[in-house]
Amino acid sequence: MATTTAPQQVAPASPGPLKRIILIALIAIIAAGAAGAGVWFFMSKRAPAAASAEAAPPPPAAPLFFPLESMTVNLQSDDGQQHFLRIGLTLKLGDTRTQQELTDHMPEVRSHILLALSNKHPEELAPLEGKHALADELKTLIEQPSDKGAAPLRVQDVLFTEFVVQ
Repeated sequence: MATTTAPQQVAPASPGPLKRIILIALIAIIAAGAAGAGVWFFMSKRAPAAASAEAAPPPPAAPLFFPLESMTVNLQSDDGQQHFLRIGLTLKLGDTRTQQELTDHMPEVRSHILLALSNKHPEELAPLEGKHALADELKTLIEQPSDKGAAPLRVQDVLFTEFVVQ
């Protein structure tokens, strides 16, 4: 008996479920590696900046501004007319201890300022240099301790908020 064998058709091998899972896992590993490499690359560039920021000293504390009430004084006059100065001051302080000292001794501080201002002539205060000199003089005057043996106060700057010579 003769048997004839018919040619068998070979179907192309379709990827099985195992091959699909391996392919998807391989793509996920490559994507995770690329993401990790990107994070490492960008973070390594910022690391020196972060290290220098930690080594830098902290920014100075914000200044403390201490406003004084406006004052009006008579000025010295050589021409026989009455001249007045209305002045508003704000002190720039470094700490709250100085603010407390000024608050405790405010009547004395105002008295010293008024006496110093009443000794001025309008011609001295008119130019810009005269105003700068007055601010320096008032700063020195305010920094002097009210109590004998006390430490001098630390005033960073005297700022004019009002300045009218009449």
